[in-house]
Amino acid sequence: MDSGEERAPELRTLQQKVEYMVEKTFPGQKISGRVFTDLVKERGGSLSHSYFSNILAGKVTQPSEDILKALGLGFGVDWRFFKAESEVVDDVVAGLQFLAKRRTGEISGPPGRGLDEDGLPPELLQFALSLLEDARGRQGPAGDNGATPHGEPEK
Repeated sequence: MDSGEERAPELRTLQQKVEYMVEKTFPGQKISGRVFTDLVKERGGSLSHSYFSNILAGKVTQPSEDILKALGLGFGVDWRFFKAESEVVDDVVAGLQFLAKRRTGEISGPPGRGLDEDGLPPELLQFALSLLEDARGRQGPAGDNGATPHGEPEK
């Protein structure tokens, strides 16, 4: 059954995500909290080595957005990678709701970059909806509210 492909690890907790990023960003190296926090500082962020160590030890589970941004800087990835999946889904839903209201005229204001008078291109909106559907599918029954990504009840 070995297909030769590396199976994606399950990254649910902040600790798992940070351990994974340490392993992938610094393969075969033992990186101290001080080395990592110096790297964050060089890139314009701020993070204490003790706080980073507490994240790796699983003692910190819900840091501030500033800490997540510092982790993103240190690892060179989008900081939202470190957010809880439910928070990312909430962000996507909020963005889609905003776009829908913008499209219907409920919200007006300066147009978004890359948008014409018709709003978001249908292909991009469909792509965003597919991402939301995939994220909800991974949540399983606990996160199932019986609605499709479009907010319509399933038949």
